[in-house]
Amino acid sequence: MSDGLPDVLAPGLVVVFCGINPGAQAAATGHNFVGRSNRFWRAVYLAGFTPTELSAEEDQTFVKYGCGLTVAVARPTRKAEEITREEMFAGAAALRAKIEHYAPRTIAFLGKAAFAAIMTQRDVTWGPQPARFGGAAVWVVPNPSGLNRGFSLDQLVEAYSALRRAVAKDLPST
Repeated sequence: MSDGLPDVLAPGLVVVFCGINPGAQAAATGHNFVGRSNRFWRAVYLAGFTPTELSAEEDQTFVKYGCGLTVAVARPTRKAEEITREEMFAGAAALRAKIEHYAPRTIAFLGKAAFAAIMTQRDVTWGPQPARFGGAAVWVVPNPSGLNRGFSLDQLVEAYSALRRAVAKDLPST
């Protein structure tokens, strides 16, 4: 749980999507990716992770599709840039312990910034990473936030679809 925003986790999930931290609106409502401009639920649906587009209020049902949600830093902010390097470093240990405990097959970091800060790595590419995190395979996909104007919905779906294809054999049939 992170300041009013519960994790969506269960043991042995196929993919856990990891954001940098909860947005203020998400923390206030207790639901992940609640902002109207956030494209997460649309992107995972169009990429084939869910058979219908879930609403933020249905976030806890995401586990039945083999997927989970967590954050690297518990403190909610309006913009991810408000998170300090120290908070990211401290959050890395807690996140690693959480991933080791729940043992998902893959962790997908939403954006290069979170992954780079947690792994203290400068050069990060999109897609699968050579390193593992907490025992899980690692992917980096674009952040679906409406504040991230660098990626269109089609580009998000393309990136999330590549992840889905890589883990498809392990996902429950929907």
